[in-house]
Amino acid sequence: MIPAAPLPMQPAPSTPHGWQQLWRDAVRDPRELLAMLGLDGQVPALSAEAAAQFPLRVPRGFVARMRHGDPADPLLRQTLPLDAEMRPMPGFSLDAVGDAAAKAGDGVIRKYNGRALLVTTGSCAIHCRYCFRRHFPYAEETAAAGGWQGAVDLIRADDSIHEVILSGGDPWSLATHKLVELTDALVGLPHLRRLRIHTRLPVVLPERVDDALLAWLDALPWPVTVVLHANHANEFDGQVDAALRRLRGTGAQLLNQAVLLRGVNDSVDALAELSERGLAAGVLPYYLHQLDRVQGAAHFEVDDDRARALHGGLAARLSGYLVPKLVREIAGDTGKRPL
Repeated sequence: MIPAAPLPMQPAPSTPHGWQQLWRDAVRDPRELLAMLGLDGQVPALSAEAAAQFPLRVPRGFVARMRHGDPADPLLRQTLPLDAEMRPMPGFSLDAVGDAAAKAGDGVIRKYNGRALLVTTGSCAIHCRYCFRRHFPYAEETAAAGGWQGAVDLIRADDSIHEVILSGGDPWSLATHKLVELTDALVGLPHLRRLRIHTRLPVVLPERVDDALLAWLDALPWPVTVVLHANHANEFDGQVDAALRRLRGTGAQLLNQAVLLRGVNDSVDALAELSERGLAAGVLPYYLHQLDRVQGAAHFEVDDDRARALHGGLAARLSGYLVPKLVREIAGDTGKRPL
């Protein structure tokens, strides 16, 4: 469990850099990460095998929000490769949400009526250990291949598609000019009404929200919803707040989706603090996902009865608009399934 008494955070990097350089400077060695937190030799379950299968990557600014000397820090737990990832567990698979069956080709996934999801890239600024696409074949399936042409042609051919969802990987790991290429190609499709972007970057690497990205958002002709991903209140800080304030200035709607994770946010207190802190930064709660049962993530799972009890406790404490929908994604369903 997370200790009740606050522990000191790491000092934040003081020298400003462009977001690409900060990306390149991310921590990739688990031993370096533990040394930065004063935890040398204190995590015996650290796994070199898990790190080789799904490498560690965490921006240094995100490390600065972790509590020094706390092996149970909720941000550290999301990023550190552990032995538990290598234990096969019944019911956990390589494709937990049925992406393979829903592939339409050229990095396009069609699961839900009226929507097309583009797997824009396999890159992320942070590697979350519970990631449901940690085994996804990105080398074979990204919409950016061929200058977006195949993906755009698929959307053009189906006028039932009213909303395009940019996902990945993280779409904002792409250079802004690549995003401009995509949206310029989509502008001519009269049946498109909305653009949705799923990204963790404004939270884990807020420097990504630069002038070029904001100018791109400002110029888009559709209503834009940016779905962020934060699982714990400690993921927010002053830099994140400033980045989100700039995003809101473009007119984008900001929502947050979280994953219910054992040892990270599986308490009413933690979930309430996440909703309150997100709202203070201008972000409305959207979804609280039950864990996608991907191979390597079983140690994060919270059972459904406990999840419902936590959600009920959250609803009893907070205003309704601060209570995210508790859902699970089931392969083959036509939408997220409420619990």
